[in-house]
Amino acid sequence: MIRQLRSRLPVATTPSVTRFVLLLALLAGLGVTLLLAPHPDPAALSELADRMGRLAPVAGVLGGALLLVALVPRTFITLAAGAIFGALEGAAYALGAALLAALIGFTVGRVLGREFVAERVRGRLARLDRWFTRQSVLGVVTVRLLPVSGFGLVSYGYGTTGARLLPFLVGSVIASAPTAFGYAALGAAVTSPDEINWFAAAPAALGFIASAVLLACWWRAERRARPPA
Repeated sequence: MIRQLRSRLPVATTPSVTRFVLLLALLAGLGVTLLLAPHPDPAALSELADRMGRLAPVAGVLGGALLLVALVPRTFITLAAGAIFGALEGAAYALGAALLAALIGFTVGRVLGREFVAERVRGRLARLDRWFTRQSVLGVVTVRLLPVSGFGLVSYGYGTTGARLLPFLVGSVIASAPTAFGYAALGAAVTSPDEINWFAAAPAALGFIASAVLLACWWRAERRARPPA
């Protein structure tokens, strides 16, 4: 009888559940805001950067990071950075924004979601969590290059796993470098078609080659690590 009464009583919500629900609510709110918010005019962004003067690079990095954690696609931010600051400077600021956004997203995911995930993952999910815990920079680069989700959402997700912060940040920057230089050069070409700096696109080509080599090395390492059938 007492057991039946206990089973009917509402289960108290643990702090880890509350924080995880808050994380889900945050992501849902950001997603809805992204869909409903008006899109900014690139010309207005350029004028705003001119008015800010020397503070424009700092504002570009901080603003880009906040937009990334708000789930804005990194492609748009990098194109805008290239259009406003030029190919090379825009790529550098876009990478700075990616690094800061990765840190913020990872921290929020770790604080709000890690305890919940660690308490409840079982079976294959537990093995996947252990894989993230052992992951090196190469593993982070591989996941970042996979077209599975946006930059900000991946950062939040990584925070909920046992992944280490430093490899995650380094891998995020390395994986972002090829497209940062490529899209920044494209954004600069849109605003100044007569001043295309083809050398700015060279790091993108080298980055794609390096990414392909890293993927090949990771694939070989994974095959060697698998136990024989």
